Amino acid sequence: MRQDVSIPTPDGDARAFAFTPDDGPGPWPAVILFMDAPAIRPALFDMGQRLADGGYYVLVPDLFWRAGPYPPLDIAAARAGDPEMVALFQKLRGSTGAGRQMTDTRACLDFLDGEPQADARKVGVTGYCMGGGVALRAAGTFPDRIVAAASFHGGNMATDDEKSPHRLAPQIKARVLVAGADQDSGFDEAQKDRLTAALAEAGVEAEVSIWAGCRHGWVPADMPVHNAEGAERHWRELFKLLDETLKA
Repeated sequence: MRQDVSIPTPDGDARAFAFTPDDGPGPWPAVILFMDAPAIRPALFDMGQRLADGGYYVLVPDLFWRAGPYPPLDIAAARAGDPEMVALFQKLRGSTGAGRQMTDTRACLDFLDGEPQADARKVGVTGYCMGGGVALRAAGTFPDRIVAAASFHGGNMATDDEKSPHRLAPQIKARVLVAGADQDSGFDEAQKDRLTAALAEAGVEAEVSIWAGCRHGWVPADMPVHNAEGAERHWRELFKLLDETLKA
């Protein structure tokens, strides 16, 4: 039940994808799924539909939409130095950033408000890789809208950067779940401890951990490090978080 949608933003119309359960008219509780760095692709569509089949209206925005139409990104080739894929990856990553991501998130929330199949009074967000940081930043930027925020194998969430998501902890009202990747320099034990402390000091109900044996990128089925057991654990914990905050 995928629908390609266009979302108005101050910068133009953003590309996004909406997923709903196969049966029933809704409305269903709304969830925004923030993509990982390898860009929009079938594996993300599968994740969007699986989440929708749990009883949710799921919106997957293309955070790279400002780069215009783009061919499939081979992230393995990019990391191996293939010139074409490196150039594409740099173009895509350069088209977004913290400010633009929050512009897009606001536009997604406005879109959900006008979507009759979505119950957007309370919204959940989940993100992967770069989307993990987007999810936490969204929770701190829109605290009166977002009641659940999950991050899986996210990176750079508690750094010295002035835009680091952990700095928004005092604004977060959502219940937070962060599952970091094992042996991930982008979110190591020091960042985990810093994020945990920031959320605790702010009084945020949160669970922050690093999952042993799950490497960066373990959830999407098309990633070389995909961990089937870890991915299923992710689904169990994500659905628990969303069910208890959006369906209660």
